[in-house]
Amino acid sequence: MERQLLVKRARMQGFLAFDYLRRYAHARKELEGWVRDGLIRYREDILEGIDKAPDAIAGLYRGDNLGKRLIRVAPELA
Repeated sequence: MERQLLVKRARMQGFLAFDYLRRYAHARKELEGWVRDGLIRYREDILEGIDKAPDAIAGLYRGDNLGKRLIRVAPELA
């Protein structure tokens, strides 16, 4: 993985959530508020149907997605 970062001149940055489990409840409350207020935005790349799963997974390794890749296997319930 590190080689791919170097070759593609990508940047990887973050932290391990497990290091902060005792602060999870507080962080979740704060983050939910930030998303609700538009201070944090996120992208979802949603593909329709379980038949898309093999290509969806392969696409992750190629970097085809923007944001979190999801596969919707059934319609949403109201």
